[in-house]
Amino acid sequence: MSKKQKEKTPVTIDDKEYMFEDMNEEQQAYVNHIADLDRKIQSSQFNLQQLAFGKDAFVNSLKESLATA
Repeated sequence: MSKKQKEKTPVTIDDKEYMFEDMNEEQQAYVNHIADLDRKIQSSQFNLQQLAFGKDAFVNSLKESLATA
C-alpha cells in the first residue's frame, strides 16, 4: 500500500480527534455538511462586508452631494 493510501484525514470535535475514513457514511455526511456550511458562512460574511462597504460609500456620496447642493 502506498503512503498516500495509508494517510487518514483527522477531524477534531470538542478537542478530540477522529479519523474521517473511520467514520460511517452518516458521520462522514455530517462532516461534509459542516464543512460546506462553514464555507457558506465565510462567503456570506465576506458578502456582508462588501454590501456594508458599498452602502457606506453611497451614504457618503449622498451626504457629499447634499452638502454641495
